[in-house]
Amino acid sequence: MSITLLYLDEFAFVRPTIAEQFWTSITPTLATGGKAIITSTPNSDEDQFALIWKGANKNLNAQGEETELGVNGFKPFRSYWHEQPGRDDKWAEEIKSQLGDDRFAREIGCEFLIADETLINPNTLIMMEGVEPVTRMGQVRWFQQPKKDMIYVVGLDPSLGTGGDPSAIQIFEANTTTQIGEWKDNKTDIPTQVKLMSQITSYIADKTGQPNNIYYSVENNSIGEASLISLKEFGESNIPGILISEKGKKRRGYTTTNKVKLAACAKFKTLLESKKMTIQSKGLISELKTFVASGGSYAAKIGDNDDLVMATLLVIRILQDITDFHGDLTEHMRDHDEMIAPLPFFAVIN
Repeated sequence: MSITLLYLDEFAFVRPTIAEQFWTSITPTLATGGKAIITSTPNSDEDQFALIWKGANKNLNAQGEETELGVNGFKPFRSYWHEQPGRDDKWAEEIKSQLGDDRFAREIGCEFLIADETLINPNTLIMMEGVEPVTRMGQVRWFQQPKKDMIYVVGLDPSLGTGGDPSAIQIFEANTTTQIGEWKDNKTDIPTQVKLMSQITSYIADKTGQPNNIYYSVENNSIGEASLISLKEFGESNIPGILISEKGKKRRGYTTTNKVKLAACAKFKTLLESKKMTIQSKGLISELKTFVASGGSYAAKIGDNDDLVMATLLVIRILQDITDFHGDLTEHMRDHDEMIAPLPFFAVIN
């Protein structure tokens, strides 16, 4: 049987076992030229509809570039309630009072309520939107240009570059804890990763004329040891900026243990949820949605990556360390706003 067009409505509410069996049987037909339009409000984040939706939204290639279609060949489209005439904030509040916040978010807001324990609060993740790069330097995406008199941090999370786990570089403006650039790839070898980090710091130095306002480092766990060797061979003097290493350690770079990873995760969560940190990358936001509690820590869900997140956690640790000699950065890095001491109170008793 040949199907030209298949239309499925409210597919998320088909019994899970039936939906899975049906989709398994129809997929070969679609693969040979069939078309499908699937519409539904979300029911959970684990049913067949949710899997198709997630696949359609995975539209970033190995280099983090956006593609027209998702990895499953579908293009996602979401229709928002406020786009329909007559539905304003007053209407939304009335419906929310009837359904409750969670059901409103799912039935009206078309949000997939995340069942897993994500590091970042789901409500924060829902509100986050990435931006398009303002410029590119090869595969490096720049979301804003470096500026004079600002401090910049560059963190490299290395990989072997053999097509497996990607390596990633994050670039942040320390004064505002704003992400200004990033890079990710799974086929770039370690010497080229180090060279690329040098090109990034050189670009910042050329734009600002202040190489001493640039701090960079690498994760030195396992594969990171090869990065240290490559870094030594390349020569620190050939990289504009200051290589910073973990406090109290003689070894170059930063070692990630479960304890320090959890501490960095906690700081990241606080900065992002308190709106003291700005994320501009669609790729990083996408990874954060699958960065979940796992074995007493946090990691990407099976089948997903967390390399952009790990490079960001490295940046967090660098930011914390450089506050020792850049006291003006403390305001953005503190967990709590500065407390104002209460006025003294005197009582006169007759």
